[in-house]
Amino acid sequence: MIDAETEYIPLLSPEEEEQMTAEELPEVLPVLPLKNTVLFPGVVIPITVNRDKSIKLVKEIYKKNKIVGVLSQKDDNVEDPGFDDLNEIGTVAYIIKTLSMPDGSTTAILQGKKRFKLESFVEYEPYLKARVSSFDKPMERKTDKNFKALIATIKDLAIQIVNKSPQIPSEAAFAIKNIESPVFLVNFISSNLNIEVPEKQKLLKILDITTRAQTVLGHLTRELQVVELKNQIQSKVKVDIDKQQRDYILNQQLKTIQEELGGNPHEQQIQEMKNKASKKKWGKQVKDVFEKEISKLQRMNPAAMEYSLQINYLETLIELPWGEYTSDNFDLSKAQKILDREHYGLEKIKDRILEYLAVLKLKGDMKSPILCFVGPPGVGKTSLGKSIADAIGRNYIRMSLGGVRDEAEIRGHRKTYVGAMPGRIIQNIRKVKSSNPVFVLDEVDKVGHQSISGDPSSALLEVLDPEQNNTFYDNFLEVDYDLSKIMFIATANTLATIHPALRDRMEIIDLSGYIVEEKIEIAKRHLIPKQLDAHGLKKSQLSFSKAVLEKIIQDYTRESGVRLLEKQIAKVIRSRARDIVLGKEISRNLKSEELIIILGVPHYTKDSQIIKNMAGVVTGLAWTYVGGEVLYVEVSVSKGKGNLTLTGNLGDVMKESATLALEYMKSHAKQLEIKPDIFDKWNVHIHVPEGATPKDGPSAGITMFASLVSAFTQRKVKPAVAMTGEITLRGKVTPVGGIKEKILAARRANMTDVILSAENKKDVDDINPIYVKGLKFHYIKDMIDVVDLALEKDKVSKPLDFSA
Repeated sequence: MIDAETEYIPLLSPEEEEQMTAEELPEVLPVLPLKNTVLFPGVVIPITVNRDKSIKLVKEIYKKNKIVGVLSQKDDNVEDPGFDDLNEIGTVAYIIKTLSMPDGSTTAILQGKKRFKLESFVEYEPYLKARVSSFDKPMERKTDKNFKALIATIKDLAIQIVNKSPQIPSEAAFAIKNIESPVFLVNFISSNLNIEVPEKQKLLKILDITTRAQTVLGHLTRELQVVELKNQIQSKVKVDIDKQQRDYILNQQLKTIQEELGGNPHEQQIQEMKNKASKKKWGKQVKDVFEKEISKLQRMNPAAMEYSLQINYLETLIELPWGEYTSDNFDLSKAQKILDREHYGLEKIKDRILEYLAVLKLKGDMKSPILCFVGPPGVGKTSLGKSIADAIGRNYIRMSLGGVRDEAEIRGHRKTYVGAMPGRIIQNIRKVKSSNPVFVLDEVDKVGHQSISGDPSSALLEVLDPEQNNTFYDNFLEVDYDLSKIMFIATANTLATIHPALRDRMEIIDLSGYIVEEKIEIAKRHLIPKQLDAHGLKKSQLSFSKAVLEKIIQDYTRESGVRLLEKQIAKVIRSRARDIVLGKEISRNLKSEELIIILGVPHYTKDSQIIKNMAGVVTGLAWTYVGGEVLYVEVSVSKGKGNLTLTGNLGDVMKESATLALEYMKSHAKQLEIKPDIFDKWNVHIHVPEGATPKDGPSAGITMFASLVSAFTQRKVKPAVAMTGEITLRGKVTPVGGIKEKILAARRANMTDVILSAENKKDVDDINPIYVKGLKFHYIKDMIDVVDLALEKDKVSKPLDFSA
């Protein structure tokens, strides 16, 4: 606030101020223009005079009465200012002293007296002279409390600024404290405020002392905030620098101590890495990269942020099992026993694994197959991978892909990022410590597709391509890694959501659901022993008969796999454990009657009973991602205008099948012994139960046609007959998929006859005979053939009268 070069600060007493204000103002005053400053009444300032006119004026007036008018310039660049270049309000000044400088300039020390107003110039040579008028009001002393408080606040703020500004001499605070005159205090502080000249000129023009004091207070408040902010910044920077210096000194001391004790830990860590690297079986490319990166690490400061990133990268390189493989078990009979012990059935998969082992034994080296097990939940896809690893003597690792949305999870992050890490493929190989494990990619059908974070399903293309994965590139490693010896096994519930290119790279193996006989065997061999052990019971305390297991499977579960069956068995065992703890007398052999007490009433009834002696209700077969299901198609007719209504949450394809079936029936009404005119008089309503479940697909076409014919002819539907097949407008029945799952669903529902397209015969022939035992298959090419196969000749007991 105060000029740092000020050597003394002359103070004005109230009496001197009154005397100065009372002095007469001459009509004409010599004018001294000032650059970059404003002179206030009572304030003493030194000025440097360079212009010839100004030097003449100062020297001449100093020898006379020493009174001069001082006006600040509007523009400092003007060398010879005129009337318009000077501010209107100025200050009468007394020249205290003049000094001649060696450079030819003159320094004058001026003290402001009173303010004046510039009226006009009367002379321009040899220097400016102007006619002036008084601007100051007669001085009056203010004694009200508000004004005193205002002046006291100004004084306090000014002292705070002086104390917090190291460049301002401490004498300034002493001087401010000793100023008694409020007017001089305001003028003194205004003169030394750190503000622009136009702002100071505005202060000079304010007549009312209270208004001027309030304006000064505003400037002081802002300046105090700036000073405090500067001090905070300087303090923070000083603290940071002090901390860095302290850390550096301590690190140097620590380094010296460590060297005295026998070596730097960072150097020891680097040496350990080099020792481990010397034993690795990596190629020249990886070796060169390691040596380059470790030499870079040695040049780094251990305190630098990049040091930890470099350590992480090198540790990853060293810990990966480059060229390290486990020995395969080539004893096929032993491998067969392990697979049979762990899993019941699944002959195709077991044969494929044994074929791979046989070829590997003969050839000695081959690329591992990439298998994809597709099937409903609970059939043992994931656990099969562990069994395969045990059978061939390899390490096992599982990676769940469900919900993966970021490509970096597969390929890794660039190592330059903080927190960067390799992809999960490389992470798992690092964890399993061999380059030929059995690697299960679980839920590959649920991996994310194209998004803002990349496309992880596309990133898997390189992983699962036998022609490419011997040079898999991870963004973090930045060197190729050989994945070709890894046996990848993917699992999925459906192929529909797998990327087509990814699907093409894998060998698809279907795992359909189990039949009742297989579930009984699985329960006896695996589920019951597992649950008895989990619940602390012995085999001697509880026994499940075949009849009991069959009742649990048929009455309390409806699934392709065995997950729900395991839960129901666990529930029975928990109930028996409670009875044992309570000391009840119980039999070792569980009876079928006890199931109702433990598990409640049966959850599922025999479906064939639902359609007995009813017209228009036919059983269809459907495929879902959890396996096959029976699907009922219900048709009702009522008097109306021939409208068609479809309900049951049906998709577009299924609605089109219903329209096709109805139109074909109308065009063949005579052949079906239906009067053509009734279609205009009766409304048709087709409903598929379980309306909350969305349904779609073409395979219910033949079922809809059979139910429509039954409804319009009122012929009974043969019991225990199920069907599936797509229909065309020409009346042909075309093949559909999911045949094995649908046949298992028919068996679970106790069906005896299944109607299929003739082109699906090859699918049935491919199924193990044990799955189709007890089922009779009827293969048809034309829709009209289904009528006699699915419907009886007799009508229902109370048929509708269409002639009414």
